[in-house]
Amino acid sequence: MVADFLAPHGFAVAIERRGDLAVERMRSEPHDAVILDVNLPEMDGFTVCRTMRSCFQGPILILTARGDEVDEVVGLEVGADDYLAKPVRPRVLLARLRAHLRKAVVQNGDTSANRISVGELLIDAGRRVVELAGQEVNLTSAEFELLWLLAEKVGQVVSRNEIYKKIHGIPYDGLDRSIDLRISRIRKKLGDDPVNPQRIKVVRSIGYMLSEAR
Repeated sequence: MVADFLAPHGFAVAIERRGDLAVERMRSEPHDAVILDVNLPEMDGFTVCRTMRSCFQGPILILTARGDEVDEVVGLEVGADDYLAKPVRPRVLLARLRAHLRKAVVQNGDTSANRISVGELLIDAGRRVVELAGQEVNLTSAEFELLWLLAEKVGQVVSRNEIYKKIHGIPYDGLDRSIDLRISRIRKKLGDDPVNPQRIKVVRSIGYMLSEAR
């Protein structure tokens, strides 16, 4: 059904029904994006996503009937760029897929001059590297995108709606917690105290801010 919907919108869609064969296919064939279910035979979608990340840097969207918050956290932790629970409106899926593909094109372009330093934190968009006090911080592609978005407006509050529209390409629905979960993981990797964060601060009911203080 997803393939039938995407095809008239300009996508050439290949279907693989087994998780292990999907990994093999990604290693041998070029693709621009992956839409991945979780409940797959032979290898579940979370394992497929984690394994694919060693050979595929493009967008991975998990589309699954498993809508629990724990599953969403796991999906984002293993490297997915987006997590959508079924049923999802087809045009929402299309919008988010296109948004991730647009970001991938920009990221693969010449961004060698794009470096932002905030205290001991260095964010280099050209090399897709984040360093804290000279030590590289391992962020997923989705985490890097969010941190870069905050860094572009360091010291300013960026609303959840603005973040959501730039990352997903659609307005914030008031329910999706993927941005909050991503912020939590970034804080952890940057050693920011989750109880009293000093680097990435929340402005209640509005959004987040990367502080200039550190």
